[in-house]
Amino acid sequence: MSSVFQPIGQLTRRHILFPLSLVLFEFATYIAHDMIQPGMLQVVEDFGASAQWVPASLTAYLSGGVMLQWLLGPLSDRLGRRPVMLSGVAMFVITCLAMLLVQSIEQFILMRFLQGMSICFIGAVGYATIQEAFNETLSIKMMALMANVALLAPLLGPVAGAAFIHIAPWKAMFALFALLSALSLWGLWKAMPETAPRDGSRFSMQRLLADYRLVFSNRKFIYGSLAIAFSALPLLAWVAQSPVILIKDQGLTPLQYGMWQVPIFVGLIAGNLVLSYISGKVTIEKPLWFGAPPILLGLLIAATATLIAENAWIWTTAGLTLYAFGTGLINAGLYRLTLFASPLGKGTVAAALGMITIAVFVAGIEIAKLIYFAAGSGFFNLFALASGLIWLWLMVLFLRKRPTDQMNG
Repeated sequence: MSSVFQPIGQLTRRHILFPLSLVLFEFATYIAHDMIQPGMLQVVEDFGASAQWVPASLTAYLSGGVMLQWLLGPLSDRLGRRPVMLSGVAMFVITCLAMLLVQSIEQFILMRFLQGMSICFIGAVGYATIQEAFNETLSIKMMALMANVALLAPLLGPVAGAAFIHIAPWKAMFALFALLSALSLWGLWKAMPETAPRDGSRFSMQRLLADYRLVFSNRKFIYGSLAIAFSALPLLAWVAQSPVILIKDQGLTPLQYGMWQVPIFVGLIAGNLVLSYISGKVTIEKPLWFGAPPILLGLLIAATATLIAENAWIWTTAGLTLYAFGTGLINAGLYRLTLFASPLGKGTVAAALGMITIAVFVAGIEIAKLIYFAAGSGFFNLFALASGLIWLWLMVLFLRKRPTDQMNG
C-alpha cells in the first residue's frame, strides 16, 4: 500500500511546506502544555483548587494522547493519511477555542484531555508519513531538524507563558494555540502527500486486532518502543513537576522558572543538531551509543546532588541539560529503527508505538509526582536515573535482536 509512493531522496522547496506545516502543528501542541505550565498555579487559584492539580494538566493531556492511537494508525493505512491528519488538526483548533468557556478545574482538565488527543495524529499519522515520504538518511535529518523547531515550544514556552500571564488572562493562550494550528491546517491541506492511498479494503475490527496482535508479539518492536519511552520520561516528569519544585517550593518567580528551563532544552536542541550533522556519515545505530554517556552521567549528577542537598536545583538543571543532549542524539534514529522493526503498515506500527510510549509517560509522571510529594527532590531524581538505566537495558536488548527474528519476537 505505502510502497506505491516512492520515497523522496532530495529535499526541494516544493517538498518543504509539508514538514514545515507538520512541525508547526507539533509546535502548537507542545506549546499548549509548556506555555501553560508556569500559569498552572494561577489556573488552580482561579478555580479554587489545590496545587496537586498542577501536574494533572500534563497527565490529562498525555492521557488524551493514548485514546485514539489504536484507531488512527490503522484507519490512515486504509483511508489514507491526508484525511485523517487534516481532521485531527481541525479537532485541535476547535478544542483550543472551547477552553475559553471552561468554568471549573474539572472542565479545564477534561478539555486538556480532549486537546491531548491531537498527539495521536502527530505520531500515528504525521510521523509515519514523514518516514514513508523520505528515504532513511533524509528522514532522520528531517526528524532531527523538525525536533529542533518543535523544541522551541518547551524552550520558549515557560518563559513566554510566564510573561503572558502578566499581560493577559491565561485563557487567551488557547486562542493563540488555535491560530497556530489553523495555519498548520492550511499548509497540510496544500502540501501533505498521500503515502498510503486507498487500496479498496474495508476497515475491519477483526483485521485491526490481527494486525495489532502481530505488532505486539514482535519483541524487537516492544523493546524499541519502551526504550523511546524511558529515554524521554525524566524530561517529561521534570516538565510536569518543575512548577511546583521551582516556583512553589523554591520560591522562584514564574519568569525565573522559565529561564532555568532554557539550558535543558538548549541541550536537547544541540543533541538534535549533532545528530543531523552526523546522519549519513555513521551507521544509524552509532548515535544511540554516543548518547548513552551524557544521558546516564547527567541523570546521575542530578540525583546525587539532590540526595545530598534537597534544594540543589541548579545541579538538577545542569544534570538534565547533559541528559537532554544525549536524548537529542538518540531520538530520531531509535524512532526509525523501531518503526521499521515490523513490516506491517506504518500507521498501525506508529499507533502501537505511540500507545506504549504515552502509557509509560502517563504512569511515570504520576509515579514521579507521588515520589516527590512523599520523599522530595532526591528520590524524584533517583527515579529519573532509574528510568535512564532501564532505557539502556532496553536499548541493548533492542539492538541485539536480529531482523530475522522480528515477526515471531
